[in-house]
Amino acid sequence: MSDGLRSTAMAVRLALRALQRSALRAGLTILGILIGVAAVVIVTALGTGARDVVARQIDSIGSNLIFIIPQDVAASGARGRAAVKLSEEDAKAVVRESVSLKHVSPMLQVRAQLSAGVQTHTTAVLGAKLPYFDAHSWSFERGERWTENDEATKAKVCVIGQTVRERLFGSEDPVGRVIRIGKYPYRVVGLLAGKGSSFGSDQDDSVIMPIASLRARHLRMPAGQIHWMVASAASIDTTDRAVAQVESVLRQRHRIDPDKEPDFLVRTQKQFQEIQRGVFVVLTVLLVTIAAISLVVGGIGVMNIMLVSVTERTREIGIRMAVGARAADIRRQFLVEAVVLSALGGLFGTALGWAAVFGIASALGWAMSASPVALGAALAVSGGIGVVFGFFPAHRASKLDPIVALRYE
Repeated sequence: MSDGLRSTAMAVRLALRALQRSALRAGLTILGILIGVAAVVIVTALGTGARDVVARQIDSIGSNLIFIIPQDVAASGARGRAAVKLSEEDAKAVVRESVSLKHVSPMLQVRAQLSAGVQTHTTAVLGAKLPYFDAHSWSFERGERWTENDEATKAKVCVIGQTVRERLFGSEDPVGRVIRIGKYPYRVVGLLAGKGSSFGSDQDDSVIMPIASLRARHLRMPAGQIHWMVASAASIDTTDRAVAQVESVLRQRHRIDPDKEPDFLVRTQKQFQEIQRGVFVVLTVLLVTIAAISLVVGGIGVMNIMLVSVTERTREIGIRMAVGARAADIRRQFLVEAVVLSALGGLFGTALGWAAVFGIASALGWAMSASPVALGAALAVSGGIGVVFGFFPAHRASKLDPIVALRYE
């Protein structure tokens, strides 16, 4: 063993003995670091878990989805039109000319009361075309989607989500059953597989029918007009190209100059994901900063106890210097004591934080994820606090005059 390692090992043993002599004071100091490290671990786990949940929700909707939405014409460059809307002809043009798109569906939506026997439920009713299911990557638990003939004949057929099934039929198979939407009866032809909630909205709480059926019976609006379009790019890599193609097609159809604001918005799931990621990064940094304040307070506690220790052990320092200890040896001794204090607090705090993460996740069902990297970082930070806040007391001890120290009572 080299001299440096030997002296460091001896310093650690001496530090542990010194902590044993003032166990209560050392324990309270360790507690300050412990609370700070545990708080950082818990907050980081909350942020990581929330980010993972958002990523899964976006994936469940479709990471290459594109939404085309009309916007207020007053802020657009449309030429002299009072209320420009999207139309089914716009959707057909987008399908025809946007080669980077894979699926496109015009969309209508109303809110309606559903009933089946004595059970009722109010929810969103969507009108769509068949590519809608492919764009959203919907799969069916039972039954299937409607047919092109159903679209052409405005058939009274629909597909329902899991939440609607539970509200109207409980655990029974709804396929082939009839529900009333408003005053019209519709036959359920398909039951969608569950997707759960996304951004606070229950994806399973919906009814979907052919867009022509919804327009004919539930909406009074100009023929061919739609509320929005949903599309999917051929792949995530072609999403930006698809957006540019959609914007070009609709600008031409709506006669909007390139230097004018369009009367529509094109938004992608990728953009929503980037926004959400940015929000969670900011929130995590903010929460970790708040939690780190307790670490700073704990560090100040380490510095205070080390200054008290230097004062109480002034005569001991003088004796060590008198028998040959150098200033560097004294500095190392007290610095090691500070690091040991902080490291013990970090070790116990990491264990407590990890246990709290799993306890909270199990008891409350929250999404939390304590990564090994975060735990390692918490330990490293606690050791760093010992170095930073222990340096001044250690330096002060190393500068004591041996003669004055030996006379200290």
